[in-house]
Amino acid sequence: MAVIYLTAFVSLYVQIPGLYGNEGLLPARWQLRYSGKPLGEQLLSSPTLLWLGPRLGLDTHTAMELLCLVGAALSLAATLVEALRDSVVFFCLWALYLSMYKVGQVFLYFQWDNLLLETGFLCILVAPLTLIRGSRGVREHDRVTFWLIRWLLFRLMFASGVVKLTSRCPTWWGLTALTYHYETQCIPTPLAWFAHQFPVWWQKLSVMGTYIIEIAVPLLFFSPLRRLRLGSFYLQVLLQVLIILTGNYNFFNLLTLTLCLSLLDDQHVHSKLWSWLCYLVELAVWALMIFGTIVLFDLQLDPKKNAISSRTAFTYHQFNQFLKTVTIPCIWIGVLSLTWEIVTSMFRFACVSGFLRRFCGTVQWTLFAAATAAMFTVSLVPFTYIEFDSHGRLWPGVRRAYEVTDRFQLVNSYGLFRRMTGVGGRPEVVIEGSNDGVSWTEIEFMYKPGNLSAPPPLVTPHQPRLDWQMWFAALGTHTQAPWFTSLIYRLLQGKRDVIELIQTDVSQYPFHQQPPAFLRAHRYRYWFTEPKADGSRWWRRVYDEEFYPTVHLGNAFLENMLNQYGLKDKSPVRRMSNTTVAQAVRWVRSQVRGVPAPTLIWTLIACSTIICLLQGLQNRSRHKTVSSQSDHVPDGASDLCGKNETPHK
Repeated sequence: MAVIYLTAFVSLYVQIPGLYGNEGLLPARWQLRYSGKPLGEQLLSSPTLLWLGPRLGLDTHTAMELLCLVGAALSLAATLVEALRDSVVFFCLWALYLSMYKVGQVFLYFQWDNLLLETGFLCILVAPLTLIRGSRGVREHDRVTFWLIRWLLFRLMFASGVVKLTSRCPTWWGLTALTYHYETQCIPTPLAWFAHQFPVWWQKLSVMGTYIIEIAVPLLFFSPLRRLRLGSFYLQVLLQVLIILTGNYNFFNLLTLTLCLSLLDDQHVHSKLWSWLCYLVELAVWALMIFGTIVLFDLQLDPKKNAISSRTAFTYHQFNQFLKTVTIPCIWIGVLSLTWEIVTSMFRFACVSGFLRRFCGTVQWTLFAAATAAMFTVSLVPFTYIEFDSHGRLWPGVRRAYEVTDRFQLVNSYGLFRRMTGVGGRPEVVIEGSNDGVSWTEIEFMYKPGNLSAPPPLVTPHQPRLDWQMWFAALGTHTQAPWFTSLIYRLLQGKRDVIELIQTDVSQYPFHQQPPAFLRAHRYRYWFTEPKADGSRWWRRVYDEEFYPTVHLGNAFLENMLNQYGLKDKSPVRRMSNTTVAQAVRWVRSQVRGVPAPTLIWTLIACSTIICLLQGLQNRSRHKTVSSQSDHVPDGASDLCGKNETPHK
């Protein structure tokens, strides 16, 4: 989690000037209206530490950069120093990222940002209080709080599988979604091109496997049998690794893999008879899952075509009835599983020797068990969004509790790839600039598809947020993406911070010497190319339609759009502060300017890994030295030590 926080903060930090700066696409200062209310009221209405900026003499842009730098430094320190992987530190990291989220607007409204905030809050409950208690020993309530991680993983995976079918998307129901997915996802990897070339029957089997891993297997997360949980763990890891290889989904899959660790434990089976019974039950479960897969997807071997045929052998009505049947039982499974963890941890406390230790431990257990139960209860509201009737049956008090805590993003609803886009070709917006209105030059982005001969990039774990929003913008009209008008306006002005979102190396931007006089945007349809001997191109495309008309500074259409969306400054920008903190923040920015974000992130991760390995080797050599010294103690000294340690009767 420390590494994931490091990635998230650094990735966001390099994009702050272009996205949220005073001359960025959506200046963050517009989100903070200083009304003269007390600080406490401002924090309750919008919980972000950016309210403290004016008290430090910082404008909103500089304060955002400062909070990101503090978050990156704190997460890096937690990565390197075990003692700092502490509940207090993770509370600080969560508060810092929530502060960014509250002013991030559309560029921070992704499911993985919500997931990071929810997982980060659970880390506050799971992580030890090393800085206060001074010990990293196992606590009796650890399994109770750690159970929330497993419950979150279940909600994430189960909902992601369910929404694919509740959306009634014909490609998901026809098992053909993956024949489009690899080329239509936001930022594919080079391996996505190769995965796209697999035959249709294989793509159908892959969709079927996705359903099994996301809908059926999560029910095994709460199995009392260790090997069933281990089996579900490896299946989840397989899915996430395949997604990482074929798509650039920033830190999202790394975060999901981290959640999967909640399926692992240290239990071992001692009785041979019980071990054999466990084997039989596990074989029966996996056999039932395979049999159900064959029946539900009508798997048949076609020897003539040397392929396996498949189809969805159930209707939407049948699946909806299934969902109504299992949603409430899933909640009760969670209740029983959590109750078991709470009761067993209570009995472990009862076995602790010493009245004072038992009393303190009981108080601690009560607080953490209550917090865990509260988090589970509140999470039922977003979980039941997948089925309307079950959601309506929730106790009103649960919904009121959710409404009170919603502003802190403690629990969220999930559901990935609800509908498959780009069935008729991947829509892609291409911006063109011109100095005379006659000859036009395409503006190529670093990561999103544009140049037909450029291979898909490897970006993970960085998230280029402008490139992602360009993908969403292409799915509709420019009026559905007001920020696009701001992008056109800033490019016409030649704002360097925005240009660096498109090309970190500004010299690669075609209008780096002089801003274009005219800009326009067209929508194309992109497809992966078929395998060819020369392999000269990755993409092919056809023209679709105009996306944004030709505009220039002072153009009536552009001015109307800017005024309509409130994208023009109505108040003068605050004078840039010159405090010591502000100067330090600007100095750090000058050092990283021009460095590609993935390079910066992987450099920090690689350095952290090397330092951790060196620390491990140093500790290992120290341990060997102590062991060798104890092996060479003279026999007499050993006897003397033994006699001194043995009390006389």
